[in-house]
Amino acid sequence: MEYNYNYDYTTDLSTADAGVMAGMMAFFAAYFLVIMAVAVFMIVCMWKIFVKAGKPGWAALVPVYNIIVLLEIVGRPAWWVLLFFLSVIPFVGWIGAMIVGVIVMIDLAKSFGKDTGFAILLILLPIVGYPMLAFGKDEYKGPAVTAATPPAAK
Repeated sequence: MEYNYNYDYTTDLSTADAGVMAGMMAFFAAYFLVIMAVAVFMIVCMWKIFVKAGKPGWAALVPVYNIIVLLEIVGRPAWWVLLFFLSVIPFVGWIGAMIVGVIVMIDLAKSFGKDTGFAILLILLPIVGYPMLAFGKDEYKGPAVTAATPPAAK
């Protein structure tokens, strides 16, 4: 018994196939550019928020350290950064990390003298809330957690 194998792996792309592929590549290139523009804009917003709070703006560029600086701004201990890494645990960790993120956003809003409604904006539409906080006239009032904590009895 004799087998005949065809090792010719060339394909013929029709004009329509080439057009579809070119269109898809153009779409994904445009999508990538939009995502990059939004990411740069959000970094600029975080930079301005950090500067308003008296922290170095460049900290917004450094992964993990930017979370530590954000925690300092809102008055939470630095070890809370570990709680953000709960997200590596499927399901339960994701929920835990989301809860911690919501708490930090509420504290961030309160640190700038805003109410819980503004915190909801920061959580649901950060692309709107962060620029309002960064470029608005709001001033940093101090860490929300220490401001809300009553002084210790003597």
